Amino acid sequence: MAADNSVLLGLVEEFVSGQVDSKAAETTTGVKTGQFTVLQLVEALGFSLTSSQPQTRGRGVQLLSQVLQECYSSLSEREVEVLIAFYENRLKDHYVITPHVLQGLKALTKCSVLPPGSAVSILKSIFQDVHVQSLMVTDRSCVYNILINLMESREEELKGLGADFIFGFVQSVDGERDPRNLLLAFQGARNIIHRGYDLGKFVEELFEVTSCYFPIDFSPPPNDPHGITQEELILSLRAVLAGTSQFAEFLLPLIIEKLDSDVQSSKVDSLQTLAACGLTYSHKELAEFLPGLWSSIRKEVFQTASERVESAGLSALSALVSCLSRSVLSSDSEDVLQVFLNLVLKDCQHHLCEPDLKLVWPSAKLLQAAAGASFRASLIVSAAVIPALLEQYNNRTQCAQRRTLLEVLQGFVQPTAHSRPTDGEESVLVAFQQSLCSVVFSALTESSASLQVTATRVITALGQQPGLLAQTDVEKAVDHLTRLILEEGDAQVSSAVVECSGSLSRLHPKAFISRMIPRLKEQTLSDQCNVAVRQRCVTALASVSSQLTVVQESSPVLLQVLASAHTGSCGFSVEEVTAACISLQRIAEHARDSEEIGRFFHDIIIPRLLGLCLQAALQSSDSGHCSPLTDEAVLSAVVPVISTACAALHSESASRMAAQAVSLFLDGDVSFLPENAFPSKIQLLQSQTESRGPSQLVCLLMACVCSLPCSVEIPEMDRLLFQLEDLSCTCPHLFSYTFAAKCFAGLVNKRPAGEALDAVLERVMKRIGVELENVSSAQRTQAFTLLLWVAKALLLRYHPLSTALTDKLFALLSDAALGPQVADGFGVVMSDSPDVLNRDCNADVRIMYRQRFFAENSTKLVQGFNSAEQEKKSCYLKALSHIVSNLPRQVQLTELPALLPLLLEALSCADQAVQLSTLSCLQPVLLEPLPALRNQLEALFSRLLALTTSPAMKVRIASLQCVHALSRLPEHMVLPFRPRVLKALAVPLDDKKRLVRKEAVVARGEWCLLGSPGGR
Repeated sequence: MAADNSVLLGLVEEFVSGQVDSKAAETTTGVKTGQFTVLQLVEALGFSLTSSQPQTRGRGVQLLSQVLQECYSSLSEREVEVLIAFYENRLKDHYVITPHVLQGLKALTKCSVLPPGSAVSILKSIFQDVHVQSLMVTDRSCVYNILINLMESREEELKGLGADFIFGFVQSVDGERDPRNLLLAFQGARNIIHRGYDLGKFVEELFEVTSCYFPIDFSPPPNDPHGITQEELILSLRAVLAGTSQFAEFLLPLIIEKLDSDVQSSKVDSLQTLAACGLTYSHKELAEFLPGLWSSIRKEVFQTASERVESAGLSALSALVSCLSRSVLSSDSEDVLQVFLNLVLKDCQHHLCEPDLKLVWPSAKLLQAAAGASFRASLIVSAAVIPALLEQYNNRTQCAQRRTLLEVLQGFVQPTAHSRPTDGEESVLVAFQQSLCSVVFSALTESSASLQVTATRVITALGQQPGLLAQTDVEKAVDHLTRLILEEGDAQVSSAVVECSGSLSRLHPKAFISRMIPRLKEQTLSDQCNVAVRQRCVTALASVSSQLTVVQESSPVLLQVLASAHTGSCGFSVEEVTAACISLQRIAEHARDSEEIGRFFHDIIIPRLLGLCLQAALQSSDSGHCSPLTDEAVLSAVVPVISTACAALHSESASRMAAQAVSLFLDGDVSFLPENAFPSKIQLLQSQTESRGPSQLVCLLMACVCSLPCSVEIPEMDRLLFQLEDLSCTCPHLFSYTFAAKCFAGLVNKRPAGEALDAVLERVMKRIGVELENVSSAQRTQAFTLLLWVAKALLLRYHPLSTALTDKLFALLSDAALGPQVADGFGVVMSDSPDVLNRDCNADVRIMYRQRFFAENSTKLVQGFNSAEQEKKSCYLKALSHIVSNLPRQVQLTELPALLPLLLEALSCADQAVQLSTLSCLQPVLLEPLPALRNQLEALFSRLLALTTSPAMKVRIASLQCVHALSRLPEHMVLPFRPRVLKALAVPLDDKKRLVRKEAVVARGEWCLLGSPGGR
């Protein structure tokens, strides 16, 4: 014990007299470990604390305070009480001791055993004995933290001080300038306001001491270590100013004054603060200032060229109207909402009668903001505005004026979240239902495309509100939409009509089933229908098919397109059949949200698709007649239809789908197919020499089984994998062996780890190895394709064997025959595959697999490039380009500097695809003045300027964008290259392609300004 005491005395002596600051940490450790107590420390400090020298007393208090900051939680209530009394007494001591005293009190205010009454005692001592604003920044921060700590733990005691606490707080924060401390001061003020402290007679003082910072114009210095932003200060101050209605008489005139400022940020801050006030103020506080506030808001919206100011003004108006809407009507007082809206209508409504003038839109936006604030407001504004707009529309004859009026009307028809009627109330538009429908239907018959587009949007808004479209109106609307689909060729109108049809069909499916789908079917299957109309029809069929009842009518029409294409009855082209498949896929996407639609696809659509494709393949194989359904483009379009539907199937349907698909492809079981008049022995997974034989249907097997949820067990898995392996390695047809490899990879990716998977992988790797080692083998390309897809399947799931497979791929880069294909294969490995091995197909895809692949293999790639023969280096460059271009941007920025020399080599590669992907990788890096970049500028400029005259348009555009990006580097780095760049950019200014000329003009303009007075 005596030894511990002597150690403590030594630590105190060294800290106080020897000025060794590190001894404070050792003392703290001793207290924490129980080597000595806080009481023993105070006793050891006895001489220091009673010294006649202020500096010595200060060092003693400093040591005690530093220990308390770490050990306050172990103090007893009695110890805390004694320490508080000691520190309060020391506040009257010399000023050099005050900062250390405040640190000690800050630590003590965190104690859970703070004695009753001590909070009041601490604050009174601080308010009486400390002039806060004469302290240093950190010491003032300490005072604010003491206040906040006590407000959190001893709120009731502080409230007992009444107005004295508010006065002391005001005195403490008055004149604060440091942004870090202002955040603390605003937090304290916010606590006072929101937690019900009595402001007493100091309301104005508290407002003045905080509002002097409004609006905030703080700009953080560069590389600010504290990370305080202007937005933080603005939001913190706004919470104070708008937190209580007691500030209304002071704040609202201040806002009106600040709105006269020429500074845009000041206007925005003022308007946003006013909007925040609308949430806490009542109509009584606002009433006196409403004319002035409206005048300021109107001026800002009418005159500003800034969207931010306009948006803030409209939000402020909505907040005011919403606040006034909460007022309770009484018989002996006027309706403040009605009075205010009359003011708004008086100043804005007459501008709506002048659709050619510029004030029509600001006025419309103001009225729409007011109407959207509440249901009561929408009743008042709509009753005044909509009849006038309808009358104006009917009186005008010019399409431009009518379009403007209809667009304004659309804003009033579209309800907001606040203006919707509550249960039992009618929409404000019910009174104008017939007039609105008449105007909209009239607009749909106009020749103006923009008028028709606006009319479809109004119909959509009306249809989404109950009671605004009667059944006859819905049917009339569907007839108009159908007519426009069949007759209107304008792309913008067609897109708007399809969107409107999709929206209305969710609410009124029967009208579309009875009126639109039969006419679309008739036109689609007609011999006289042209390609454009047929395309619009199949697109519309997909758009309206979100409900099961509609899907059951529309999907058979699209299937009939495929059937007619197969029989050749209507002369459908491959492109039209592909479009029908795309529409079927869009319908299948709804199976994710509707189990019934998924079941319909499982029971009807998928068997029909499989049957049609099988008929086409067998017919092509037997008779030589080539159906469009055997075309690779059509089969590739059928794949996502099936995979999208299968990915959404529930367990029972998914298991049945797996069993049916496997039995069809392995055993030729066609029992579940409609019209199953097929040969008895069908071998779909046997290699055939014909390019359009049944083997190409393996893509449909992939769509069926590789998109099912991982929990679904695939029957006869080993046999299926063996057949797929054999097909992928022996089939000479590119389409068939590629999809066989994809299907094999998709199944391997989902198969659980274990001996069965290991055996399959061992067998397939042995076969791939044999084929690849035999240079004269005719199946080397097929073996490489299987290797590529299996490597991707294992990489996605982080299988241990993936490293060995990727090493094989890297080794093949130097292969004379396969090298270019292998280089392109890395693009397959790194990119998202659209039809298999993606998350939509329920594949096992681990996060950040691309980053992991790059981290593990970038060094191997560089080493391979350095050791490769000159004529084979291009394959490594192409592989690198594919890998890097598929990395996330942030990873590119981090990793590319080390690979910059190789990327510059890639720009010299003759392959235009390599050039293009390399340029896309380089562009984000060129915006950062990285050290590695500075040493490569000469080579970079030489290669980029040479590519501006490349034969490929996309390469020319990308190189010009990179040259443009280089102009943003620090001037001293790029100015020496300016004459050379300007001379080179003169050539693409006369390029035959407009897009190239456009990029050249932008890039050359930036380089012309570089280094010139008034330039960048």
